[in-house]
Amino acid sequence: MAQRRARQAQVASGFVVFYTGCMTTTVSNFALSDAEWLAHRHVEGQDSFRMIHVPRALHSGVPFLTDEYLGGRATQDIPAQAAMALPAGSQPDAPALHFLFHSAFCGSTLLTRALDHAGLSMGLSEPVLINDVVGFRRRGAPPAAVARLADLSLRLLARPFGRGEAVIVKPSNVINPLAHLLLALRPGARAVFLYAPLPIFLTSVVRKGLECRLWARELLAGYIRDGVVDLGFSAEEYFRLTDLQVAAVGWLVQHRLFTALAKTAGPQRIASLDSERLTDDPAASIAAVLRHYGMRADAAIVAAILGGPAFGKHSKSGAVYSADTRRADYAAAHRAHADEIDKVCGWAEQVAAGVGLAMTGHHPLL
Repeated sequence: MAQRRARQAQVASGFVVFYTGCMTTTVSNFALSDAEWLAHRHVEGQDSFRMIHVPRALHSGVPFLTDEYLGGRATQDIPAQAAMALPAGSQPDAPALHFLFHSAFCGSTLLTRALDHAGLSMGLSEPVLINDVVGFRRRGAPPAAVARLADLSLRLLARPFGRGEAVIVKPSNVINPLAHLLLALRPGARAVFLYAPLPIFLTSVVRKGLECRLWARELLAGYIRDGVVDLGFSAEEYFRLTDLQVAAVGWLVQHRLFTALAKTAGPQRIASLDSERLTDDPAASIAAVLRHYGMRADAAIVAAILGGPAFGKHSKSGAVYSADTRRADYAAAHRAHADEIDKVCGWAEQVAAGVGLAMTGHHPLL
């Protein structure tokens, strides 16, 4: 009863005190101990974290952990220093935390939702707090301060929902230039890089229209600002590229980042998965992902995950959806834009060859 009253409390700061019989509990401490209080934002001017109450059931009902889907819920702020009480990744009692990095339009939301399996793991879909680390760095924060914020953010996100459960964080792909930092901060963490083959990726861009073409330009602009774009073009030449060429450059940049990271970290820490393998053979894909994360991957667990809601609904809209429907939708979109897509794919292959980059992921799981 005491916990229920505390969870229902809507407070603006982390210092309201509840008297529960013989126990006195500050809301800030309660929020630290309960994974249902999601670390949502970094309040930079106050060096605090804004916590938002997100019950486990809500995680599976929204595609992303953003204000668009979580607005209006109870929040409270806790000092950043309070997160130091949580174990760091190098400590023996640190919760199991792993990463699902992705290059967009590859089924990452579906896979994150599939990894919400009580008693096994919980998937966090693009928590905004990780984006705040990127923004903090881009605004000129010194490296030590960026590393501190990233470390405290991971401590908060790693809190398990159930005893022995792992937490799988799927960041937005704006974080990809900092993937090496996240892995360095959590030496026990493993990562999967999920990607769509370039023709599928470009087909997604054209299917989603003008807004997605603008998104591709914004993504590349951010990567240029992060200093991770080095494919032999001058700054002026990027302005001369078509929308799909820009999208292809963003895809190539991400593959180059994770190829280099995989070579350095090795297959035990980071492996890749093709979205089409995930769609065509979900049983083998799920089993391979679980094994890579060091989790149970027996037939019963895989069957339970495949029988859950993740593989029968569209990961964004929630509408009934299947792999066959997806293939038909993509085939129709590709036919409508085949000339542009095929030409850009050929051009991108030449760019990749010029920098010695393979078009497939490094250390494939399957």
